[in-house]
Amino acid sequence: MKNYHISKHSSFYTIGLNYEKADAVVRGKFSLDEKAMNTLLVEAAEEGIDGLLVTSTCNRTELHGFAKHPFQLIKLLCDNASGTVEEFQEVAYVYKNNDAISHLFKVGTGLDSQILGDFEIISQLKQSFVRSKKHNLANPFIERLCNAVIQASKRIKNETEISSGATSVAFASVQYIIKNVPNISEKNILLFGTGKIGRNTCENLIKHTQNSHITLINRTKDKAEKVAGKFNLVVKDYGDLQAEIRNTDVLIVATGAAQPTISKELIYTKKPLLILDLSIPKNVADNVEELDNVSLIHLDHLSQMTDETLEKRKQFIPQAEAINDEIKTEFIKWLETRKFAPVIKALKQKLNTIKEEELDFHSKKAANFNLEEADIITDRIIQKITKQFANHLKDENTDANNSLDLIQKVFQLEVNTTK
Repeated sequence: MKNYHISKHSSFYTIGLNYEKADAVVRGKFSLDEKAMNTLLVEAAEEGIDGLLVTSTCNRTELHGFAKHPFQLIKLLCDNASGTVEEFQEVAYVYKNNDAISHLFKVGTGLDSQILGDFEIISQLKQSFVRSKKHNLANPFIERLCNAVIQASKRIKNETEISSGATSVAFASVQYIIKNVPNISEKNILLFGTGKIGRNTCENLIKHTQNSHITLINRTKDKAEKVAGKFNLVVKDYGDLQAEIRNTDVLIVATGAAQPTISKELIYTKKPLLILDLSIPKNVADNVEELDNVSLIHLDHLSQMTDETLEKRKQFIPQAEAINDEIKTEFIKWLETRKFAPVIKALKQKLNTIKEEELDFHSKKAANFNLEEADIITDRIIQKITKQFANHLKDENTDANNSLDLIQKVFQLEVNTTK
């Protein structure tokens, strides 16, 4: 097994951008669909990268992996996105080693989400791991780190109330509709796009609006019918989109397309129309705002909403951070163990070689030499010596790097860090 500890030669980086500095337009340029993510992973493997995660959501696009320099990962991202390196650098962040590990813990546990406590990211992280594993890019470090973040996420959900109430953009969109559209239970609502965000929004609409006038449209009709069947809703053909827009009061767009699916030219209604665009890249063209009767709200606006629920969640940030720190500390300890494991193994082999030479020498020299007893005693001595060195290296006050160098020099060890 390769020695996947953080070292001078191969560092663990996170490179990415998110909602804090990159608006929806910029995030759209670096958004990666499934095909692009798989292509990126193939290219990474060809470059010799052996550990990499790729996540791309409506709020962020990030690469977490090993590289000699972060630009190696930045180039991989930009080569597979429509944004340039210059555009990326204007809004990007780069984290290295322990900072990168800490960042992934924050992201995976909802502490770095656009809406605090949004745990949808953890399922996307799991999907990223599965994708990397298919491309043989989920090395033991990546696997252990993902499992640690998942463990932290579960504990935070179970032990705190940071995810109390609804915790997603889908919920925020429904809350916005309720607060801004009078008599919402009597209004016509059209949901265009039945992917994950669309389905979640649909569930929240039914749960919180008591509205029975919800119509679904999806390019692939059978996907919409599966969602509609669950809630007994109306499904229309994609070709009916323009006519349905004319009849609706609220249009929710969650299509996830690379280009806008709704434009000014599709809208002929004269009555007030609220459009919510829950897509990255934006799927509603800006020119719809030229129409006096149309109001357009994008998910970035929804995510800025603060209410009592969100304020309540903030109270549990310290508790969530403490859980993260606890599990992260365990991961770092494992990482440090991986760091010196090859040296301890090489030391044990060296001591065993010395033992065999000495036992052979004394068995030939002494007539009544008890080889079996001597073998047992020396094995116990070697075990105690290696354990003593291991405990020394685990000590928080030990400079592990200097100690490892000294052990290798004193015992003239040849340390093997490959399989």
